[in-house]
Amino acid sequence: MQNFTRRKVLALGAVGVAMPWVTRASAQERKITVAAYSDIFEDIYKRTVIEPFMKANPGIRVDYMGMPTSAQNLGMLRAQKAAPQIDVCIMDVVVAKAGGDEGIYKPVTAEQLPVMKQLVPAALIEGVPGPAVTFDTIVMMYALSKFPTPPTSWKELWNKQHAGRIAIDAPPNLLGVGLTLIANKLAGGGDYRQSIDKGIQLLGEMAPLVQTWDPKPNPYAAVANGVVDLGIGYNARAQTISKQNADRMAVAMPEEGSIAQINTINLVNGSKQPEAALQFMSYALSAEAQATFTEALYYVPTNKGAAISEEARKKTAATPERMARMIDVDWIEVAKFRDKITEQWRRNVISRS
Repeated sequence: MQNFTRRKVLALGAVGVAMPWVTRASAQERKITVAAYSDIFEDIYKRTVIEPFMKANPGIRVDYMGMPTSAQNLGMLRAQKAAPQIDVCIMDVVVAKAGGDEGIYKPVTAEQLPVMKQLVPAALIEGVPGPAVTFDTIVMMYALSKFPTPPTSWKELWNKQHAGRIAIDAPPNLLGVGLTLIANKLAGGGDYRQSIDKGIQLLGEMAPLVQTWDPKPNPYAAVANGVVDLGIGYNARAQTISKQNADRMAVAMPEEGSIAQINTINLVNGSKQPEAALQFMSYALSAEAQATFTEALYYVPTNKGAAISEEARKKTAATPERMARMIDVDWIEVAKFRDKITEQWRRNVISRS
């Protein structure tokens, strides 16, 4: 009896030593940090993607770091390159390409992320480390008090009735770069890869009408608050702010067409939790998450299986009519002469305002 008791005590002692370790291991939480856009994007992305992901994966905590621009996002990662504190980045395709070329982001494959097989072909961009997670469109925003009927053409930006009442984000901001390519088409310019001179010349003619080339805090607020009559922005954000200010601001998708903007999702090279990061990326690219986010913020989903309502579709560029008018742009090619565009703006556009 004594031996049995001793054995029992020893066994219980061993369990007592082991149990705290097991409990800590089972409760150990993996943490990743996602860096993406701040403001409205942050609020809605947390609610529609990050919170549902954490609910479905209670062992993974996702912190969100909001960044005003993709360039700032990349700059932060450059500073952390030796010991990155971020695991996943959502940013525009041009900046993602630059970061991938510098080894800041790690290329992912369909073997690592099988969900990539569900994406539209345009979501997989050669030379870019991660796939597209959203598509957006450049639009024109207008103050309802100034327009009895919605403007239908980009040419409204050259209407002298709006002198001093226009807000434009100048390059290197991609909104300004995109407007350059739109203006080049309006002016009858040819292949933008060969020359954008006609677009720059046309923008120079618009310059005296512009109130600001750096809207603070942004062009959406400038239009919604009545500071300007017209501005350019991204459709998803513009539609959402328009909905919040339905008596003051609306969104126009001009008849000449527009340009798609691409946001990619990227794995940071040196992530301390690469498996958890890939798990999050897989969820963010899933049909369910893409549909939920589109319903809330009107981005065009990249997953072919994302089922969105007709109401949400009408607020995106995903209708057949709008898609047919889209201007074909290779952003990776544009990235090669983005600095040149910025310099031409400084010399020949902003200087004329």
